[in-house]
Amino acid sequence: MADAQYALVRFQEAGDSKSRAGLLAGGRVLPLDGDINSLIEHWDTTEAQLDALAASAGEGTGFAAADVEILAPVEPAQILQTGANYRKHVIDLAVAHREPGEDAEEVRAATAAMMDKRAGQGTPYFFIGLPTAVASATDDLTLPSYSKSHDWELELAAVIGKTAFRVSPEEALDYVFGYTMVNDITTREYVFRKDMPAIGSDWYRAKNAPGFLPTGPLLVPAKFFGDPQDVQVTLKLNGKAMQDESTSDMIFGVAKLVSEASQIMPLRPGDLVLTGSPAGNGQHWGRLLQDGDVMEGTITGLGTQLIHCKDEAPTESSKP
Repeated sequence: MADAQYALVRFQEAGDSKSRAGLLAGGRVLPLDGDINSLIEHWDTTEAQLDALAASAGEGTGFAAADVEILAPVEPAQILQTGANYRKHVIDLAVAHREPGEDAEEVRAATAAMMDKRAGQGTPYFFIGLPTAVASATDDLTLPSYSKSHDWELELAAVIGKTAFRVSPEEALDYVFGYTMVNDITTREYVFRKDMPAIGSDWYRAKNAPGFLPTGPLLVPAKFFGDPQDVQVTLKLNGKAMQDESTSDMIFGVAKLVSEASQIMPLRPGDLVLTGSPAGNGQHWGRLLQDGDVMEGTITGLGTQLIHCKDEAPTESSKP
């Protein structure tokens, strides 16, 4: 992990509803011209300017970070989410959902062998998220009243830097601008449609409520981030660590994910590719999100998310 000399953010000044892109260095937020996606897309011409700007950051420049509201650092047009991409997570799920009478260790060993085979011969499992679910790293999370099965899934996310279409794994990281952190909130009871089991997963209802993608606070350029397969993903619930795993446990690494995603659809500057969540979500612990919960999420080098949960007041129209 390299020392991040600066990160990109989006922010608002107090009393101003206009969002702006900024450079965060030395505790100061320096305003930038243009929106975040334009800065990402034109990185080849803006990088040297931002390097110089960061070097000049100090007392009296820009704003103190504590004096502005930090927003989600990205505005993606497209969001690709990845399912079942951590080896230990998948094995734990298989053991938890084994048939009555099945031996836990036998299921664990068989699933481990399947995951090893999948890593060598298989392909990632993607689904599509909606940008309207994106929230900041400190926005309160309203737990919709139509369910009590809302869960956490902290994830590393790659931010695309230039249009990637049918790129190889070997060149895929050249198309990654940088990295941010996303908590991919999921309503567990809506993942599978009981009324239409043959169709399979219903990711639209399970993952796209307002605020279900707390993102940021930082967007760290790849040149400062180092190896994306060697950072720690940690989520604490009310101070207790629930997820604490290295990204080295991914079945498919970031390069493979970006490459495979680009085989079907062009990835554009600013798009998000989520990389899956490690073991330790609420379903594993038998403890889902409740009113008053506080989630603290950290990924090495990407700052801290602090999300307070609150129940939605039920109304006649709140059930989807």
